Amino acid sequence: MSEPRAAAPSDPVRGGAPGSAPAALSVLDLANVGVGHTSADALRASVRIARLAERRGFTRYWVAEHHSMPGVASSSPAVILAYLAAHTERIRLGSGGVMLPNHAPLVIAEQFGTLEALAPGRVDLGLGRAPGTDGATAAALRRTERLREGAEDFPRQLTELVHFLDDSFPAGHRYARIHAVPGPVQGGEGSRPPVWLLGSSGFSAQLAGQLGLPFAFANHFAPAHTLPALELYREAFRPSALLDAPYAMVGVAAIATDDEREAHAQVLSGALAMLRLRRGDAGLVPTPEEAEKYAFSEAEREFVRGWTRNVVYGGAEEVRAGLDALAQRTGAQELMITGNVHTPDIRVRSYELIADAYGS
Repeated sequence: MSEPRAAAPSDPVRGGAPGSAPAALSVLDLANVGVGHTSADALRASVRIARLAERRGFTRYWVAEHHSMPGVASSSPAVILAYLAAHTERIRLGSGGVMLPNHAPLVIAEQFGTLEALAPGRVDLGLGRAPGTDGATAAALRRTERLREGAEDFPRQLTELVHFLDDSFPAGHRYARIHAVPGPVQGGEGSRPPVWLLGSSGFSAQLAGQLGLPFAFANHFAPAHTLPALELYREAFRPSALLDAPYAMVGVAAIATDDEREAHAQVLSGALAMLRLRRGDAGLVPTPEEAEKYAFSEAEREFVRGWTRNVVYGGAEEVRAGLDALAQRTGAQELMITGNVHTPDIRVRSYELIADAYGS
């Protein structure tokens, strides 16, 4: 199978079980903000991780759009990516993703055309159709109460965005004289970042296949749907100008530490943060000490057990074994690792240990 053209560096970090096609490894960063730390601390750690990922041969580094979440500092992917582009030289940078219904397609085309001009041949545009927040915040972002309509309108919005990216509206279209700048209207190579579709269900999987686009599935929070969605994607796939064959990436939560007890403590901290988010009490990521002392109800313990069951954590070799097993089970060409923990230094160290485990 081919991968998105010009998508990987020459020596990527690769996982995969012996005898299987190796999966490339990449980074998904939410810029988590823990109690006792600031957004500035989280974003400085993001720069460290991006540089480390480039140095150690990870394929790409993506940031995810979230809003009104104190514990997540990645509300503006394009801004973060522009800063990271100035601090890296080779690694691919992208959105994992930009939530298309939150924005006018022209705005996204302009933002990512600008990023492509700043870092030619290094930019990915990953798109999702969820709001990346709660309903009230989504309404504030979109200036409309018709939120369901925004998600259902995703294919039309996507078509419009691609026309802006390609400068390809047909004559007579109301937008035919509008150009996304920087972009193809100015000529030159590499002015069009590749589009990826992201999803946690079958909708985007099927749409990505029909359009011949690479597909990234959010296994880290929807594991029960991973295999059905990937099957839908592969069955629906039609070759395109971007891809000759399906290219699937799977997101996975993974934390490697020098001390396995530290790994468990950080994962429990992240689970408590997610529990609070799910009940509408979003805040900073609690300290491991707070999570350890928290009096979980039985229902909460069941949630935490389910959440942590889907996180690959422990020592470096243990994490490698878990990643390899996931790559083999899903047949994904690429795994995108997210390490959502309280402590910035441990976020950085986790990727370093994973790279060590793969000998890169």
